[in-house]
Amino acid sequence: MKMMKKIIAGVAVVAIAGIVINAAQAPQDKVDQVLVEKQIEQDKKLLNDYNVYAIPMPDDLNFAGEAVPVENPDIYERMDRELLVNTYWQSNALLIFKRAHKYFPIIETILKEEGVPDDLKYLAVIESGLTQAVSPARATGFWQILKETGKEYGLEVNDNVDERYHIEKSTRAACKYLKASKERFGSWTAAAAAYNAGNYGVSRRFEEQNVDNYYDLLLGEETGRYVFRIIAFKEILSNPKKYGFNFNDTHMYKAVPTYKVEVDTAVSDFVKFAEGFGINYKILKIHNPWLREPNLNNSSKKKYYIEIPKEGIYDVGK
Repeated sequence: MKMMKKIIAGVAVVAIAGIVINAAQAPQDKVDQVLVEKQIEQDKKLLNDYNVYAIPMPDDLNFAGEAVPVENPDIYERMDRELLVNTYWQSNALLIFKRAHKYFPIIETILKEEGVPDDLKYLAVIESGLTQAVSPARATGFWQILKETGKEYGLEVNDNVDERYHIEKSTRAACKYLKASKERFGSWTAAAAAYNAGNYGVSRRFEEQNVDNYYDLLLGEETGRYVFRIIAFKEILSNPKKYGFNFNDTHMYKAVPTYKVEVDTAVSDFVKFAEGFGINYKILKIHNPWLREPNLNNSSKKKYYIEIPKEGIYDVGK
């Protein structure tokens, strides 16, 4: 009998201990469950905070007032590709927004003066990203002008002065080229394609394929994408919020106020020249990239206009 009581007492102790242990474990299990649920919600939030969407084809797409025939399946796919690629290359597109704020006002004014549609400014975007780029073929500047083409359209191009780097002068040269192409082909779309492939190249393909519309041409990869890339940037840069770009005026690059100094003689030392205006050589070159050497030969006594930033814009150290 005593033995039985001991057994019962032992069982009771074990049972009580189990209850105590379970009671201690229960809150911990709940804590673990809550932590797991929180982690799941956090993971969902991370996933949902970045989403990749298909892009609806915009209505009434056009280039310089010339309709893009997206009702044709191949045109739809080519246009869709460029919208996707350039929307989701976010860092590049955001830099273009910033630079466009700085440089488009200069380009727009010249296009208007030259009688070229405003949409042609987007050609400079895809040519150079609005930078003073130099291609493997040595095409140079915002408009990627080749040396001989630059000379043909009135630019000075040599080791000392290269006006392909001059935004205003190179834009006017590009306008002349585009207007000549428009007169030849009858459309700004074909003129834009010719800017990439050359007037002769586009003309030959029109003749070979017996068509007269850019969108009917079978072209190589680069020229085949060229106009679609221009139109994609026109659409994206014109509708930043629609394509998910968020910024305000404080984020934009801004044009530095400058004034022009006329020079009609040689300049032997641009370092000293810059110091005379309270700036340094680096700043002088930033605003005058067409000056290719630290001196100006100017044996012909030609008039040049050098941009000097207004006083107080830069904090120049010694």
